[in-house]
Amino acid sequence: MSRLQSHRRSKKRGSRFRRFVLLAVIAAAVYWVVFYVLPNRSHIDPDWEGLKQPIFVQGELTGYSASGTGDNLLLPLPLLQEHVDESIRYEEETKSVILTTASELLYMQENTTEASLNNQPLQLRLAPEEQEGVTYLPADTLRELYGFEIQEDTATGAVLLMKAGESVPLGKVKGDEGERTRALRNEPTIHAPIVADMPPGEVVSIWKSELEDWLYVQMDSGYTGYVKAGDILSAGQKTVEPPKSEPTRAERSWKGKPVNMFWEAVYERKPDPSTFGELPGVNVTSPTWFSIIDTDGNVRAKADNAYVDWAHQRGMEVWGLLSNSFEADLTTEALSTYDRRINTIAQMLEYADLYDLDGINIDFENVYTKDGPNVTQFMRELKPMAQAKNLIVSIDVTPKSNSEMWSLFLDRRALGEVVDFMMVMAYDEHWASSPTAGSVASLPWVEASISKIIEEDDVPAEKLILGVPLYTRIWSETTENGKTKVSSKAVSMNAVQEIIADKKLTPKLDATAGQHYVEYKEDGVLRKIWIEDKLSLDARVALAKEYSLGGVAAWNRSFGNQEAWEALQNIIQ
Repeated sequence: MSRLQSHRRSKKRGSRFRRFVLLAVIAAAVYWVVFYVLPNRSHIDPDWEGLKQPIFVQGELTGYSASGTGDNLLLPLPLLQEHVDESIRYEEETKSVILTTASELLYMQENTTEASLNNQPLQLRLAPEEQEGVTYLPADTLRELYGFEIQEDTATGAVLLMKAGESVPLGKVKGDEGERTRALRNEPTIHAPIVADMPPGEVVSIWKSELEDWLYVQMDSGYTGYVKAGDILSAGQKTVEPPKSEPTRAERSWKGKPVNMFWEAVYERKPDPSTFGELPGVNVTSPTWFSIIDTDGNVRAKADNAYVDWAHQRGMEVWGLLSNSFEADLTTEALSTYDRRINTIAQMLEYADLYDLDGINIDFENVYTKDGPNVTQFMRELKPMAQAKNLIVSIDVTPKSNSEMWSLFLDRRALGEVVDFMMVMAYDEHWASSPTAGSVASLPWVEASISKIIEEDDVPAEKLILGVPLYTRIWSETTENGKTKVSSKAVSMNAVQEIIADKKLTPKLDATAGQHYVEYKEDGVLRKIWIEDKLSLDARVALAKEYSLGGVAAWNRSFGNQEAWEALQNIIQ
């Protein structure tokens, strides 16, 4: 082959290579323009396409579907518990659903239109029903109860739910009729595929606006996605107004007015008010008159009309106390079903009418932790029924601790949302059988008890009532085989003053406890007393004021004396 022919062939190969490189560059440029410069014009179906009646909340697919349409629309119970009211109760044994608001208690059962509202018969238009293991509830009934809004799209089947009180900005797609559509994309980039083409004038809900140059919106059809912010004009706001509710009686009667209460411990004898003396500043009494006595939730009463008349004549309200008899097993059964709980509630309301009570104070103690949710449910069911009768509802709780039967069963956060007042029994820091002697309620311990509930459980301070002890304990210490043995007995304020006077003792300040303290020997036994007096009670009242609490409640009247009432009345000054 000649050198000329070889040169020509080499030149031809170089030309083909250059054309190949040029084509590659052009292809890359086209690819770059198409995928990095020009908007993506491809369309995709939403990921819920094909689902039957998917439900959306706040522009997000919930994973739940509705059943029926229009007036026959049913909503799944798990959706309602997750997005509307987590406290909706389902009881498997009776296939029943219990729904509570501040003013209404609704009881329904699957496959029947017979229901009850505030324990009165109610006929539903549509019965709850079970479908594939899921309970569905009638949307129209729930709308009336909770005030949410439902929007259905017949073309796509999408169901949009907005809760009462919820608000969302609205936007309108730019342009006049007949102009080009705006793309709704599945990601905030022009290179993402299009979910829907939105015509000018289309109104959308704007669920997210913090993305740079993009909005996350939802069409009435249920389609959701991202649109360029410049393609949307502001179109006002959509708000679902919450149902109107009347102020509770606590709000009407007690707002800005501290509670100054004492518990009246009632055993076999009826208290005789003529022996009480002056009780300056007291505005509530809570006699321990009522108790659950059996597993059916029946209530025994020891109430006294004459006592109520005496209290009302002195300007005091009477909040009758209901206990669980402090029996754990009885409590398990009595609170286990709606029928038993409502039996207790109905009887208490009858007693409230019979004895002209102003409120009901619940004192459930010695309760298994597993039964805590039933205690909360009892209060949820009691509150609307009591409110309908203009009654104050309160519950007694202990300071927070790891004690199962004493503390752990109490869901203070949930209870704080239900009750008018929560009495914190801030005493028994050192209890009757405590292995060491100490204060019944040292001031730092009391403050920690209150602050924990406010900070950890978000209970409003104005709902908390500080429980104050009017008793103390005489601690007896002996030494046996080199070990200290401790015992105690509870005594009244007067009993302590008599001991101090009789033995000519000089109380000393225990600065740590915030109380006066004495000790003495008697028959070879060392006695120790942390004293409740004006000093300690003034400090407790000051603490209640510092935390802006709703007031104080003293346990109990019979332990107190005139010094106590004069100190405690400062809560209202």
